[in-house]
Amino acid sequence: MIAASPETPPVMDERLLKTSPLRKLMGRPELGSVVGAVAVFLFFAVFADSFLRASSLATVLYASSTIGIMAVPVALLMIGGEFDLSAGVMVTTSALVSSMFSYQMTANVWVGVGVSLLVTLAIGVFNGVMLTRTDPPSFIITLGTFLMLTGMNLGFTKLISGTVSTKSISDMEGFSSAKDVFASTLTIGGVDFKITILWWLALVAVATWILLRTRVGNWIYAVGGGEDAARAVGVPVNKTKIGLYMGVAFGAWISGQHLLFSFDVVQSGEGVGNELIYIIAAVIGGCLITGGYGSAAGAAIGALIFGMTSKGIVFAEWNPDWFKFFLGAMLLLATLLNAWVRKRAEATK
Repeated sequence: MIAASPETPPVMDERLLKTSPLRKLMGRPELGSVVGAVAVFLFFAVFADSFLRASSLATVLYASSTIGIMAVPVALLMIGGEFDLSAGVMVTTSALVSSMFSYQMTANVWVGVGVSLLVTLAIGVFNGVMLTRTDPPSFIITLGTFLMLTGMNLGFTKLISGTVSTKSISDMEGFSSAKDVFASTLTIGGVDFKITILWWLALVAVATWILLRTRVGNWIYAVGGGEDAARAVGVPVNKTKIGLYMGVAFGAWISGQHLLFSFDVVQSGEGVGNELIYIIAAVIGGCLITGGYGSAAGAAIGALIFGMTSKGIVFAEWNPDWFKFFLGAMLLLATLLNAWVRKRAEATK
């Protein structure tokens, strides 16, 4: 008589296994930035007496929003494995086109705003097409765009206005309504909040939905994780990258209109160097330089850390010359913390 062999226990699909909340939390790319944001908040709450005032926090949120509006689309681009070094001056280009077109054509300000949107998106398409149709990396291509836009901003402004700044358009039709949309102030509980905070939160919500709930989000992560592998499984790599550059351009358009309608005139040399700030905010928020990892929420938190640090130093009445030191230290610490969190997350899988 042959003895029956014991039944082999069924193997469960790992996708059906329950994941503990802690393991899910450890796997979030923005975890390190959340820890950093709490640490920075507590630090300035202790060392800056006026930091916890409602008006001070509103100022911090405004400073964070002006960075976050651009940091969010830049983060999506970095998740897709690319960079855009023209993002800072593109903001200024957007503002200059809107202002000079409205002034020279004596048109309703909203016409200039619309033309600016088309021009800015065209710059994004140019970056994306140049990247997908040529061999140079995005660093080189967007560096070239950065230099061209810097020269065009100055050259066209001096050619049209005769100076390095635009003419005032505050008395033109449509200015007040455009200012309400891009640069108004909302009073809540006696505290003034800039409308850019709402733009910032809206972009975070839309970007998070795209990344987590749509097929395009899967494409973005796939392209950043490995372009060849993504193309092999049918991901439209070129269209995805062009779309990401257009997303950065759209953020630059919003920021540019805020710049214009906040101050009425625009200096042609503004924006240089801001592209690094956007990248830093994204990296602090958990995005990898190599692509394929990160989140929109993390980039928003990175911008919040930037805003708390820049304004916290002022509220603490410290020498602002130390700001870049603190920014560099935060970048290094955030990078190390994010790397540790990612390793812990991989170890618990």
